Amino acid sequence: MESNRPKAVVLMSGGMDSCLTAAIAAQQFQLAALHISYGQLTEARERQAFQEIAEFYQIRQRLVIEQPYLARIGGSALTDPRIPLREANLEATDIPTSYVPFRNAHFLAAAVSWGEVIGAEKIFIGAVEPDSSGYPDCRPAYYRIFNELIAVGTRPETRLEIVTPLIQLRKHEIVKKGIELGAPLHLSWSCYRSSEKACGTCDSCALRLRAFEQAGVEDVIPYRFRPKFHLHSAV
Repeated sequence: MESNRPKAVVLMSGGMDSCLTAAIAAQQFQLAALHISYGQLTEARERQAFQEIAEFYQIRQRLVIEQPYLARIGGSALTDPRIPLREANLEATDIPTSYVPFRNAHFLAAAVSWGEVIGAEKIFIGAVEPDSSGYPDCRPAYYRIFNELIAVGTRPETRLEIVTPLIQLRKHEIVKKGIELGAPLHLSWSCYRSSEKACGTCDSCALRLRAFEQAGVEDVIPYRFRPKFHLHSAV
């Protein structure tokens, strides 16, 4: 039955969002999992999470691509140790130092190339606009325009479309949806800073911990520090 399903490439960082995205895509598609390593601080730990989640979903077709030039380009605290990674500030509206300039375009370009080669119909990416630390490449317009680029930049018979099933969800909704679908969120890794125990103090850890608190569920991955949040109604 699996071979009769249409194929979809799922970009899987190993984080919570891409874990749920894989769960959603697996409902209708035969998955091909793509992971990008680009010299980020927790590169090895993210790759481990990717492999474990791919194993959970029994995804046989996997591709890990190295894009180390993103670290050489620099401009991000995730790839340049000289740039300080700020402590969590969930009220901030500026673009944080963890932003990797135009990163998702590099990821999507690789996904489109691979998708065209293997005959995929969809490319799933776990982009989230709310609770996304203000990253400009997580906005719906970004993916709408990229789909136009795919249409004019691939073979006439290629039918590839980027799908962003989480784009309008808040993080606590992602946790709840993940639990509903049985996604292995416990295998995912979100920390920007640490690979042994999640630091609990970077933006990504704080967003994740707050989401689990709002969803009323314990996050079982290990943390060095677990901040408490003054939660408003999570509507």
